[in-house]
Amino acid sequence: MKIAEQKHEKNKFGQYFTPDSVAEFMIEMADFTTISSALEPSCGEGVFLKKLTTRGVKNIVAYEIDESLANDFTGVRYSSFVTAQIEERFDLIIGNPPYIRWKNLEPNLKEELHTSLIWNTYFNSLCDYLYIFILKSIELLNENGQLIFICPEYWMNTTHSISLRNYMVSKGCFEQIYHFNETPIFEKVTISTVIFKFTKGGTIDKKISVAKFNANQKLTIETLTKLKSKTDFNDVEYLEIPQFKLNERWVLQTEEVKDKLRILERNCVPENSNTLLAIFNDVNLNYTTIGDVCTIGNGLVSGLDKAFQVNGHELNVNELNATINVFKAKDLNPYITNNVTKYIYIKEELTEEGFSTKYPNFYTHFQKYRTELENRYQYNRKIN
Repeated sequence: MKIAEQKHEKNKFGQYFTPDSVAEFMIEMADFTTISSALEPSCGEGVFLKKLTTRGVKNIVAYEIDESLANDFTGVRYSSFVTAQIEERFDLIIGNPPYIRWKNLEPNLKEELHTSLIWNTYFNSLCDYLYIFILKSIELLNENGQLIFICPEYWMNTTHSISLRNYMVSKGCFEQIYHFNETPIFEKVTISTVIFKFTKGGTIDKKISVAKFNANQKLTIETLTKLKSKTDFNDVEYLEIPQFKLNERWVLQTEEVKDKLRILERNCVPENSNTLLAIFNDVNLNYTTIGDVCTIGNGLVSGLDKAFQVNGHELNVNELNATINVFKAKDLNPYITNNVTKYIYIKEELTEEGFSTKYPNFYTHFQKYRTELENRYQYNRKIN
């Protein structure tokens, strides 16, 4: 993944550059020697190429669709990995593949996929550009070859990626998975990310080593070092889980947690349903959904939250009646809330004079936010 050079340029190739510390972490996950053959399917600026070369690996093949990148490296093939006819097989494939939803693909990339045998065999227009990079990479591995990628994690449990998951289960097994729950790894990108190590033809009875880092904070070299050595610290969880199975959504949880999820799922099936239940399987079951028992809507949109929060102000009767209790996400725990935040909520339309008369404490409070309130994004409609 790589980032477009111009800040406002459309990121048409799904480009997000890998931080050096993360690339180093991934290289250290790999088992290779100086005579190993290596492939980087979308080399970007060449961070993985540099690290492999520094370690003495000479048999390196790299693909890059953007000819403006990785010009300091010889042997980069400036063509699309998706349609490339590649005869070689590799001991290690490592990198940061592009990810683009179908609806956001450039027309030429869509056309390329339409002509791809792999895409037409396994995928459709509900799938992500990322999927073909994973599957084709596995095809190009030698037996016992390793695939190490950093990418979003949603394909591990979405319905339309079942063909990719089944292909992977049939071709090998996972050794390691690092899950970063919306940890900001790439600039201006907030997404749950995984780094995984997959071995083609590996031992299926071997457990998967999983590390889950759940803090929404910058990923540092210190944190990566602790994760590698399985050091206990805040916001981390280490698991050993069985290999994934066919027709499953992949859940990075213990069997105990999965058992609880099975109970939850079983109880979401109406009593009159006679369909056999297979936990996490893509079976068309008539589930009771959250929308069947409660109303789901947008959260409160104020445009300037801090201006509408009541923070210990003296209030008159009218003002007390013009507040609502709001449960902020940060204060929610399963079944309970730790705190309630009072918000100013006035339905009636008033002139400024009428407002200052009826709600004098609110009026004084709003004065320090007046400029910011007037400059709020208006959502294409008038906000009182």
